[in-house]
Amino acid sequence: MVSRQRRRTLCATLALSALLGACAQIDQHRMPTDLAQKVWRGRLALRVESDPVQSFSAGLELRGDAQAGELRLFSPLGTTQLVVSWRPGQATLRRDGQAREYDSMSSLTQTALGADLPMNALFAWLAGDNARIAGWQADLSGLGSGRLAARRSEPAPVAELRLILEP
Repeated sequence: MVSRQRRRTLCATLALSALLGACAQIDQHRMPTDLAQKVWRGRLALRVESDPVQSFSAGLELRGDAQAGELRLFSPLGTTQLVVSWRPGQATLRRDGQAREYDSMSSLTQTALGADLPMNALFAWLAGDNARIAGWQADLSGLGSGRLAARRSEPAPVAELRLILEP
């Protein structure tokens, strides 16, 4: 079991690094060209109603799709705090010059956040598809103005994800 302090640190790092240490990038040669061109920028806020409640926000840059991509989280000053990259069978969390490997984005987000974020659904939601996933409900009504909200009610803990995307 992950300690509260470690989970809080990992959550803050994951969120504050923009959904990612130092200017690490996924190898663009391994990512198909069309995936490398899909980029979303904006702000991310995540709240996990654990004990204690964990919440954080960050600037974000998200590339790729549910199968292969990269998420960077930035501080308010624009410093890259965290980089998460993924491809089939592997996910990597880079922070403070160190990298930690996971076998999937699901295991990375579960360990870091205490909540599994639905990457397949997230990319569907960004495309305007109200994909259904057990326990999650997305509000796409503001997507036209760059706003996306999703809430996980089960399993516990409750989690809320909000994105405000740049035009």
